[in-house]
Amino acid sequence: MDSQLGRVAVTGAAGRVGRTVREGLGDAEHLVLIDRSPLPEPANADRETAVEADITDVEAMVKAFEGADAVVHLAVVAEEAPMPDLLKANVEGTLAVLEAARRASVRRVVLASSNRVTGNYPIHHHVFPDEPPRPDGFYGVTKVAAEALGQLYADTYGMQVVALRIGSLEERPTETRHLATWLSPRDCAGFVKAALTADNVNFVAAYAVSANARRFWDLTVGENELGYRPVDDAAVHSGDFPDDDPFWHGGPQGGAFAGPEALAPHLPGGGSRE
Repeated sequence: MDSQLGRVAVTGAAGRVGRTVREGLGDAEHLVLIDRSPLPEPANADRETAVEADITDVEAMVKAFEGADAVVHLAVVAEEAPMPDLLKANVEGTLAVLEAARRASVRRVVLASSNRVTGNYPIHHHVFPDEPPRPDGFYGVTKVAAEALGQLYADTYGMQVVALRIGSLEERPTETRHLATWLSPRDCAGFVKAALTADNVNFVAAYAVSANARRFWDLTVGENELGYRPVDDAAVHSGDFPDDDPFWHGGPQGGAFAGPEALAPHLPGGGSRE
């Protein structure tokens, strides 16, 4: 794909990842910033357009995507929640975005997937993107489904789809787990730009995480198929966290996101055995 960024539509532009991507794509010809929450008026109307719309409104998405070369889909419910809420936003919403992109003849869609599609692998297992999913909660399950929808649209309609399994996006690590999962803002922008411009893409699922020495996930797909090698490493912040933190003693990569206690509040019927 042309390395020059053309017209790019970004859903979920008001969120944390959206704001980082917006800043990182400042050299795009034009950004269409989409969110269901009101967005500030663009500082430069010649370079940005703000659209207030819900991603599940296919017709509104088709209109927003008209003339776009690519879509970056970031609008999600990003926390653990009851399955019906997650299905509406993360699965039905992704389907609506993909279908709108197809109708608008958009060539490429970048999906914000999540490291939590494999969060139930143990921390000492080095995970490759083509290994079977092991989600750590309902949120992870819906991200597995979103990736499957991307694969479906790539196979069925020839759409170019990249699913980025985003790590823990923070200015700097804030907990021990982030020594493995941290994604710096600089690397976040780098992965998204690479996903938008890489050549010979059909469907690619890649981990988007900084080059952390203690990372769980393999980065060769991102390097070989997207052409991006992350530059930051959470190890420079390792002194902020104890070496003997119980997190490193074993357990799932999802940490506190995984396990019965994390899932219990969101089980049907409140998790009661009655």
